[in-house]
This record gives sequence, structure tokens and C-alpha cells, in this order.
Amino acid sequence: MKLYATTACAVVLAAGAAHAQQTEVNILRVQPSDEEQQFYADVEAAYEAENPDVDVVFEYIANEAYKSKLPTLLQSDARPDLFYSWGGETLREQAEAGFLRPIGDAVPQEALDTFPESGLNAFSVDGELYGLPLYATEVVFWVNTDLTEQAGVDHASIETWDDFLGAVQTLKDAGITPIIAGGQDKWPVHFYWSYLALREGGPNIVTDAMEGGDTTFESEAFVAAGEEFQKLIEMEPFQPGVIATTYETASGMFADGEGAFHLMGDWDYLPMRGRSSDGEGLSDDQLDIISFPSLSDPVNPGGENATLGGINGWAAANGASDQAIDFLAYLLNFDNQQEVAERGIFIPIVKGAGEALENPFFQQVAKDIAQSDYHQVFLDQYLGASVGATVNDVSADLVAGATTPEEAAARVQEAWDFR
Repeated sequence: MKLYATTACAVVLAAGAAHAQQTEVNILRVQPSDEEQQFYADVEAAYEAENPDVDVVFEYIANEAYKSKLPTLLQSDARPDLFYSWGGETLREQAEAGFLRPIGDAVPQEALDTFPESGLNAFSVDGELYGLPLYATEVVFWVNTDLTEQAGVDHASIETWDDFLGAVQTLKDAGITPIIAGGQDKWPVHFYWSYLALREGGPNIVTDAMEGGDTTFESEAFVAAGEEFQKLIEMEPFQPGVIATTYETASGMFADGEGAFHLMGDWDYLPMRGRSSDGEGLSDDQLDIISFPSLSDPVNPGGENATLGGINGWAAANGASDQAIDFLAYLLNFDNQQEVAERGIFIPIVKGAGEALENPFFQQVAKDIAQSDYHQVFLDQYLGASVGATVNDVSADLVAGATTPEEAAARVQEAWDFR
């Protein structure tokens, strides 16, 4: 009898210990705004209340450190379960290397049905789903309307690249820095070369060059993109020390009112204010956004309505637990993504959630993407890690005057050939 009681007690204790043991879900993300971090903390708390056997842990790393650290992490036992991803060729490389977990069968069909097909395709490789989209972004020109008005520039009338170059000159003549950019991190200036390539070559220029044949990255449209970019660079439009300025610093400088234009994604709306000297930055009344200008005489017409940005989201690492996939589906459900829209944090991609957007800038971006002929994912992600790095390098070298448009195009093609 005593033996039975002891055994029963052991069973109860073991059961209690098993119940107390939690599955840890580790999530790695590029450093977002404080508001977005608070949103994740709220969702984490709600999920853990419903699932006490799961402990969700978010970790945030600055942009450049994230990009350099992630490849090593994915090859180690310290890899996260879920990580922030820009999709594209980089996701394909990760999948082919065996770093990702297929999740198509783990996510309920009713959850998958809430995403647009384009979003799911962005996180699929050869028909296999490895992640879920979070939001779509557009790279736009942020405008400090106080400075453009002071210089007599009507930013709303800028439609062509020549219009923009004229505005830059007017701002310079008024003693105002036309553009703030983070050249040290390189990717912020690749937006210029990428957008100009789309405008010069049409929406299919990048995919055509990837396929080879008559179109390559040395084709006329890519060289012309560099030449148009060079026209801007020769005007010395950027703040002093642009090549030594990081993205985060440039973001804060623009929010401090140190320049009239800032070519950056819609995601910078909240972070740039947090990086400003007073933590407030420019008010909505001092801000506006305009689309990247068209070209008056492109090599191949048709790219004037293409947008550049991302379909960003989350990828599941190899070995990610079922609980991690369950949390991902919970994080991206309609109610949570509608909450994101209502708080004005970003533009959610879940169908219908964006209708709750009140921020006029986000409303405009959502409209731009919906009406665009083609949405090109950032080239430094779309083309894969090695080729993307070359695109960033040549863009920064153009800004520094260290390469020519022809050399820049040839370097990208060489990187593509030897990827």
C-alpha cells in the first residue's frame, strides 16, 4: 500500500513537471519601431495566456548586423524558429541549402486563404511554402514640406526625373540640402539604381536579365540607369559625408529637418521619428510622400508605373517546432493584423486588414501598390545574397564616384554569372 502511494505521488509529480515544461519559440527580427515591438509584446502575451506551455521570445538586431549574423545562425544549433525575411532569391538559397522548414501542411487552409497569392508566392520555392508574408512596402520619396516650400519647390508637381533634378537644383540654390541618404550601408542608395533600371527598362527588365538571352545586366537599360543616377550625383545633392552615414543616422537626420528629400520605404514613418534628436521628428503636417519619378525618354517604355519595395514576412527555420508555426499563424490572423492597421504601424498584407488604416501615408502606399503594373522586390534581396551585395556595392561606388555606369552594370552581370 505504501509502495502504491509512493508510485502515485511520483506519477503526479512527473505529470506536473511535464506540464510546467515549456516549448520555447525563438523569433529573430530586424530592429523595428518601439510601437511595433509593443504590438509583438501584446500578441506574445495574449498567445502565452492561451498556451501556457509555450514561451515566445522575440530578439531584435539592427539591420546590418542582422544580415551578417543570420547566415551563421541558420547553420548553427542557435538558429531561431522564425526569422524576418525579404523573400526573393535569398529565400531560395536558404531553402536549397536545407536551412528552412516547409510549412504548407502545418498552416490551416483557412489561414492560408487570408493571404493574397502574390504574398504566398513570395515565400514559396518550387511550390513549397517556407514562410508567411507580413506586409508589402513601397520605397517613396519622403518630403519635408517646410523645406520645399521655403525653396519654392512644388513637390506635388514633380512627375519626371528631369522635374526632380530641377527641384534638387532649386533647393541647392536656396542653401538647403536636397537629399539625405545613408551611403555607408549601401542598400539605401541601391534604391536609386533599381528604380531607374525599372523606369528605363520596363517592369520585366530584371526578370529578363535573370533569364539571360538577349537581355543581360549589361543591357542598355541598366547602363542608362547608372547614367541617370550619375546626373544626380554630379549635382552633389546629398548631405556632407553621405558615404560615412548609416541608414539609422540618415533616417534621424531627415526627421531632424536636415534635408528636403529622403528616398526610403514607408516603414520609416515611425522609426525615423524615434531616431530624431527629440524623439518626435517631423509632424504629419510637415511630411508628404511622392512616387519615384518617371523618365521622359526611357530605353523601353512601360516601367513608369512599377513600384519598388518588398513583400516582407517570416520564414521558418529547419527544426522549427509546430508551436512556432502555430504562433506564426496566430500573429498573422485577421484580428491581429487589423490591430496593426488601426495602430498605424505598417500596412498588413492579410486580406481586408488594411481597410482599418487611418494613416494617410500608408493609405497612399497601399493605393500605389494596388494600382502598380508590377511590384519589384528589392534587388539586393531578389537577386540573392552575392548578387544583391554587388548591386549595393556598385550603387555606393557610383555615389562615391568610384565606378562608371558601364562598369557598374558589368560587375552586376559578372556577379550573376558566378553566383
